[in-house]
Amino acid sequence: ANARNGPLTCAISTFNGHYLNAVGGGGRVTDVIHSDATRIGGWEKFTLEDSGDGSSVINYGIKTQSGHYLTAVGAGGRITDVIHSNATQLREWEKFKLISLGRGVYAIQTYNGRYLTAVGGGGRITDVIHSDATMVKSWEKFRIKCGL
Repeated sequence: ANARNGPLTCAISTFNGHYLNAVGGGGRVTDVIHSDATRIGGWEKFTLEDSGDGSSVINYGIKTQSGHYLTAVGAGGRITDVIHSNATQLREWEKFKLISLGRGVYAIQTYNGRYLTAVGGGGRITDVIHSDATMVKSWEKFRIKCGL
């Protein structure tokens, strides 16, 4: 049996210090994610769940408060209709790698190897996340605070 990490409840903050939140606690295909939260409430808490697929770098499912998984539509590579929060099963498009950049900072990689971008570094309620980055620059850096 492969080693597995237990689920972790975490908040994800953008480069400019705002928190990602799953609008409505999840279960959505439009107006899915905002990056303007300044404190951690229910919608800002995500559960990281080890997919257990045996990958050398753990593929995580990112679960919202309502128990739905985040989906990188098309496995990544998009600037519109980027993220959904209504998946009930952890399949390929729901898998994300957390690439450690040190000091609690991570890049979040989609199944097809692209990186999530918090547009403008965060603080947005429209055009919030892109999934087409091929390099990690400032807007692709996220802080992940767990044990909430």
